[in-house]
Amino acid sequence: MTAAEEANRLLKSLRPRDLSLLSDNLKEVSLAPRQVLFEPGKDVDHVHFPHRGTIAGLVLPLRDGGAAETAMIGYEGAVGGVISEGAKPAFTRIVVQVGGTASRLPAAVLEKAKQTSPSLRDHFARYADCLLAQVMQSVACNAAHEFDARLARWLLSIQDRTGRDDLHVTQEFISEMLGVRRSYITRVTTALERDGAIRKKRGVIVIEDRRRLEHRACECYADLQRHYQRLLPGVLVGKRSS
Repeated sequence: MTAAEEANRLLKSLRPRDLSLLSDNLKEVSLAPRQVLFEPGKDVDHVHFPHRGTIAGLVLPLRDGGAAETAMIGYEGAVGGVISEGAKPAFTRIVVQVGGTASRLPAAVLEKAKQTSPSLRDHFARYADCLLAQVMQSVACNAAHEFDARLARWLLSIQDRTGRDDLHVTQEFISEMLGVRRSYITRVTTALERDGAIRKKRGVIVIEDRRRLEHRACECYADLQRHYQRLLPGVLVGKRSS
């Protein structure tokens, strides 16, 4: 297993024989912040497996010019990994949220490997279930929970995928991803800072006390962690509180 394959947990958790069906066609690439990987309606011709620290978001464009994030994918998953045979049009825009490296694979290679190996097909079916669970959890969370709890969950999810306490996300970017006015984000992040959970710097939010942030987050965060652990043990692991 190469260092790039080690850097993505979905690849790392594959059986060696299944990984060998993909490894010769994996190519390491660099992804820039705000880079658009797919637009709605365009065919998904490549699958990207983010490495640790790289994050992409599934973002649904809205008619009023806004957008809403429906799922977040880091080194626990694959961007474009939930596809079927035949036409593969993307439904959402896929945008790089935190830049870094990824392993890129032609979608046709993954589909051929699924046909060859039932265990690899099952592995990606389990991942598809987890990604769907994240989307459904996001819908329920947006409808039922206050924004401070949603923001705490989102920040924890970013930290899990980067492994860092300093998150390079601006309030403008949070506004775009979560569909909330920037002025409201300023008020909520100020309250989280006053509580000692985070500290704001220019272009960066620092997680000062993860346990406090976990306490402020809604149950959606822990529910999704448990679902991943049941279906893909060890693939999505939260950063431990200090």
